[in-house]
Amino acid sequence: GERGAERVVREEFPSGIVQYYEGERGAERLVRKGLLSGTVLHYEGERGVERKVRSVRASGSVKYYEGDKGAERRVRAVLANGNVQYYEGEQGAERMVRMVLPSDSVQYYEGGRGAERMV
Repeated sequence: GERGAERVVREEFPSGIVQYYEGERGAERLVRKGLLSGTVLHYEGERGVERKVRSVRASGSVKYYEGDKGAERRVRAVLANGNVQYYEGEQGAERMVRMVLPSDSVQYYEGGRGAERMV
């Protein structure tokens, strides 16, 4: 921007993380974070309360999140093979409850995180 009206649009860290911002000077908000692994995290919300809403992996899988900043929980994942997984539970305890296959067949699951089994 013009002198005195500069704003942050990109921030690069020694770790390889690159963060991208949008907004006017003093109100820049995080909208995207690129990780060294190739994963890109997407954020929504005003400055200071940006929350993760989506992560896109280099493999093509996409995870979707809901919740306030710091309490985002996975609610859905679209895998590269076309499977769509649905989750319930609070952050850190999300468990898969349903998976829809590309053929439109649906599989249902019970059990805690990491111990889900098809029923």
